[in-house]
Amino acid sequence: MNDGSSGTHNSAAHDSTVGIQAETVHNSNVYFVHPDASPQDKYKVGVRFLEDGIPSRARDMISDAIAHRYDNAEVRFHWVLAMLSARAYHDLSTEELQRLRHASRLVGTYPEGEWKDALRVVFELLAMLSAADGETGRVLERVRALSPRRRDAILRHLDLVLTGGLKDSLWVESRERAERARFGNDRAQRVWAYFEPDPIGPRALPPRPSTAAAARAALPARVGLFVAIAGFLWVLALLSDPAGAFIELLVALGAGLAAVRFGRRWYQERHQKVEERELHIPRQGAPASSGDGFTNRVRHSFDYYFSVRVPHGYDRQVWLDHTAHIRNSLVAEIALLYRESRISVDRVNWLIRYLAEDTRDRHNRGALLGRRGDRTPTVAKALCAVALITLGLTTLALLRTVISGTGESELLLALLAGAGAGAVWSGHAAATLWLEAKGEEQRFAEETQEYQERLTARQVAYQKWKSFLDATRPSELEMETWLTCDKTLFVDEALRHYQLTWRDLTTHTILITPARPYKRGRVRGGPWRYSRYSFRLFLVTQDGVREISTEFNFTDAKRGYEQRSNYRFDALSSVQVTERAQSGYDLELVLTNGPARNIRVKDADTHQLAPEEDAQEIAEINLNSAGFIHTFRLLEGIAADGKGWIERNNPNNLPSFRVTD
Repeated sequence: MNDGSSGTHNSAAHDSTVGIQAETVHNSNVYFVHPDASPQDKYKVGVRFLEDGIPSRARDMISDAIAHRYDNAEVRFHWVLAMLSARAYHDLSTEELQRLRHASRLVGTYPEGEWKDALRVVFELLAMLSAADGETGRVLERVRALSPRRRDAILRHLDLVLTGGLKDSLWVESRERAERARFGNDRAQRVWAYFEPDPIGPRALPPRPSTAAAARAALPARVGLFVAIAGFLWVLALLSDPAGAFIELLVALGAGLAAVRFGRRWYQERHQKVEERELHIPRQGAPASSGDGFTNRVRHSFDYYFSVRVPHGYDRQVWLDHTAHIRNSLVAEIALLYRESRISVDRVNWLIRYLAEDTRDRHNRGALLGRRGDRTPTVAKALCAVALITLGLTTLALLRTVISGTGESELLLALLAGAGAGAVWSGHAAATLWLEAKGEEQRFAEETQEYQERLTARQVAYQKWKSFLDATRPSELEMETWLTCDKTLFVDEALRHYQLTWRDLTTHTILITPARPYKRGRVRGGPWRYSRYSFRLFLVTQDGVREISTEFNFTDAKRGYEQRSNYRFDALSSVQVTERAQSGYDLELVLTNGPARNIRVKDADTHQLAPEEDAQEIAEINLNSAGFIHTFRLLEGIAADGKGWIERNNPNNLPSFRVTD
């Protein structure tokens, strides 16, 4: 979600996101149409739009395919369904009715087959809308003779068109189909994956740059100075006492080599201890420990997953305390790696969860500290110390030998003292640079190997999680099918409660809006789908309007508290729609005998648009998906004309739709 900007402008945007627990737009190309796509490809995408509950876009796509001379019984069948889907007969314009009549005259030109039979049945159903109940028997037989897929498609998309006794005869089949499919394809175990954001790709901190090259560049000067001074002193000692100088040289070389041999690991250990302390401090450029909004969300996610990924036998709080420094380091790493992506922490939760599991597993293997668990043996430390002491004593002995052969003048002593200090300083500097170069080479090699291992392990975890999500996430067709089943059974229960049949109804409409708090998700080019819905059903009879509303948990279809209200036609005084770019659409119902009621139809989605998406087009798709267009027209007509609107749109008074075959 977008945090917005400061100022009064953001108040509406903030209001539009209160109660939104998570939202994601899946990077899918199911609705993508290439500009140079063939009519056949456009038709296929149009059918997908229709099946997924987006008839407005289906009409555009299939009409475009027909305009480019791709026309047959199958194409016309889906075009007619798209024209009628989510619309009542009185919603059709004069031009649209003329186009439907023109299409009915084309039926006879198509070859015989399943698609022609289905297309003919659709037009016969339209012709029966104004017919007496006794005249519908033959058409109903032809409906039932169709294949289940064709029959189910007709009943679904003509839901608002079919009325009266005709719909009563088909309603049992619609209800039974909804009961069978409502929890099909493992709905309860898969819906959550639809609202899970697409995971962002794996990353890992690369090894710190090596300073070995700089150390090696400075090494020759230090070594040269040490060799020059040490050689000068040894020559003087050799002139004074050849035998003693030779022994002192051998002892010094041996002690120096021993110090390097046993001290190299000790030196590296000291640097490793510094690295351990740096685990508590983010690397340069990482967020501060207090963190910003993104860092705090990352920290909260780490705390949660570490609290539920606890080693066996460990108390949760003890484990959290034990791994506090590890979590701090990981928080800084993740915040640094993903900060510039401007992403929600939900997209990186897969990695946080993996790191929590990896920490637990490494603890179980006894490898939580990794290579930092190695320590220099005490014997090696003692030998290094002895070697350094021996080297110091040998250096003093060498200076004494030189002094004994050259006299004890103050000037000479001062020169020898300076030479000795220079030898010690240059020797120490040369040894330090050499150890640093070797240590940095080893550190860089180890960190490079660790980086590659970490990145590979994270790539494996990413692919595993992404494959699991792709296999679990429901398709648009499945989500739409489950939602349609919920709506059908909700309407059926309302009819049973009021003891009404379709013969008793003039018309009906159902408005589907998000119920807060909710998660929402969609594919590019598709409508928002929600984890929680509010269903609001309006049943219109000759006596007035019955309104029933309830909230649905989409995962298991469990409903909350149900509200019912009844009012006469003249009680609905006005219907208004408020559109706010930053907060969405609100529908206001004003009753003469009560306060105005505001219904949030949809929240703003401007911040979640893909670059190629058009804001107005996506808004229209969402409004159509919610049933808003039909609902608004119905309520607006009742508010404006009252019972006069009902009489004009009575199913018994519909104009005849003549079929020409």
